[in-house]
Amino acid sequence: MATILSGVAPVLASGTPIIEIRGLVKRYGAFQAVAGIDLVVRTGEIFGILGPNGAGKTTTLEMIEGLRTPDAGTIHLAGYDAVRESGKVRRLIGVQLQTTALFDYLTATELIVLFAGLYDMPASPERMDALLSLVGLAEKPRARVNELSGG
Repeated sequence: MATILSGVAPVLASGTPIIEIRGLVKRYGAFQAVAGIDLVVRTGEIFGILGPNGAGKTTTLEMIEGLRTPDAGTIHLAGYDAVRESGKVRRLIGVQLQTTALFDYLTATELIVLFAGLYDMPASPERMDALLSLVGLAEKPRARVNELSGG
């Protein structure tokens, strides 16, 4: 596991929150979609974001994922500033949506190889085996994405 997550273990072991958000704000013109969110998630904790339509849930997650830039506030993931150190953060996080939006025809291994290439990461057979094992798919390397559980 240290090979797959190299660089993360020291941060996690130190007690630093895995997610730390302070004063997060996002505006679209005069509309304030996210109004000063504070959130701390420690290693091993599970969290959810609940709220009515238009409450800013998706916008908040998009900022955490690095898809949108906050107008104010800070986001730290595994000790890294998610805005200023976005390259480091992208190498550490992954996002799994319940609905697969694309590439249903690829196998689990092919999908990992594709995304590894997008992030300029090695895609050796040993690394693929380790990653598939990490997510419980060691026995399904040739299974098509649309055949796998979304949960």
